[in-house]
Amino acid sequence: MDIERMINFIKRFLTKKDYRFAFLAGYGFYKNIPDDIYLMRMYHGILGYELNLDHPQKFNEKMQWLKLYDRNENYVTMVDKFRVKEYVENKIGIEYIIPTIGVWKSADEIKLDELPNQFVLKVTHDSGGLVICKNKKLLNWNKEKKKLNKSLKRDYYIFQREWPYKNVQRRIIAEKYLENDGEDLTDYKFMCFGGKVKCIFTCSDRFSKSGLKVTFYDLDWNILPFERHYPARKEPEKKPISLNLMIRLAETLAEGIPFVRIDFYEVDEKPYFGEITFFPGSGFEEFTPEEWDDKLGKWIRLPRK
Repeated sequence: MDIERMINFIKRFLTKKDYRFAFLAGYGFYKNIPDDIYLMRMYHGILGYELNLDHPQKFNEKMQWLKLYDRNENYVTMVDKFRVKEYVENKIGIEYIIPTIGVWKSADEIKLDELPNQFVLKVTHDSGGLVICKNKKLLNWNKEKKKLNKSLKRDYYIFQREWPYKNVQRRIIAEKYLENDGEDLTDYKFMCFGGKVKCIFTCSDRFSKSGLKVTFYDLDWNILPFERHYPARKEPEKKPISLNLMIRLAETLAEGIPFVRIDFYEVDEKPYFGEITFFPGSGFEEFTPEEWDDKLGKWIRLPRK
């Protein structure tokens, strides 16, 4: 952090109580504060706006409302990276599921010599517990094992109050490693509003010097004129061959849900299911231009409490 940014941080930390609240919450403070009060203070601290839970309009506002009031117990299964596979298989078929190699309660149970040379390890209840192994001989297993065990202990619910993660059984799964002609896979993320895909975004260049790019597209694969927290690509990526199929599959999985994001990969022109997310960015990522926060918010029809 450069000197100017450090000075600005100190000023905000000392003068803006909700910014201070949001910062300290990331370190585990305020765990016992009720969800609604916690989210109102986090929302104001991060985005700078008052959270209107009585008449939410913005996309980010409605994310907070859905956290508090849309309590479908099926969501717990749908965010569990292991149990969701059976759910998805029953909905769209086993051919779209990435094969599971193993499941463990602790990284200490994993026998590395029994795993293939390439694999992916995931913790079932969070988004940070991930190990991508392209060559087992080059893997620092002691380091990765500590990372996985640390992720298992992490309470993913408490920081942003995404309630479905509260009751997910914490485990580690190993999956088959997938690639396209030696290249890293692109994440295709389908934003479903009332069961219909309205827009798509990709996460690319994760490991490049320029950093992560998040680019939003319409259903005809034109770049949409907004960004959300991260910069977008200047030019569109290659349109996936299975785009229309992925849209149909995403809508099947999203049926009857006010809002959900369904993720796929494409390998050899075939889609593979990635994960289901109910609160992208946890509803705390800004839009540029800001008007798109309202536009996407209008696409969400909230259910009754």
